[in-house]
Amino acid sequence: MSHYTDALTQLGAKTDLPASPDRAVLERVPNPQAGETYAVRFTQPEFTSLCPITGQPDFAHLVIDYVPGDWLVESKSLKLFLGSFRNHGAFHEDCTVGIGKRLVQAIAPQWLRIGGYWYPRGGMPIDVFWQTGAAPAGLWLPDQGVAGYRGRG
Repeated sequence: MSHYTDALTQLGAKTDLPASPDRAVLERVPNPQAGETYAVRFTQPEFTSLCPITGQPDFAHLVIDYVPGDWLVESKSLKLFLGSFRNHGAFHEDCTVGIGKRLVQAIAPQWLRIGGYWYPRGGMPIDVFWQTGAAPAGLWLPDQGVAGYRGRG
């Protein structure tokens, strides 16, 4: 099964939440500003997955920044992909890095980073950061804006 497609089958249609991240399909569209260096940011402040050991829910604030190449990720397909983790058991590190890698596979960006700001498990927050390399020169890239854990309020 391909994990991405150029066909827009989810946008504008009633689409059920995929049963798992492996079943989710990321859709992509051509970048109308290909050749320009600019950043795109997606923020998912209510991301959930399950602890693979206890089955208890885990919560995170995800921030995904990328510099598009020839493709943009279609936002509804990204929301469905992220939502598919709701019943998926995985450690914080696996979720965060896996999301970044799936996006890279689907859209081949010039650059991508993801910050996974996880709420405490066992009294300790676990934050996970991954990127494909150094950001392109001259890129205006704001801070991800998520404070270190102090109630994350």
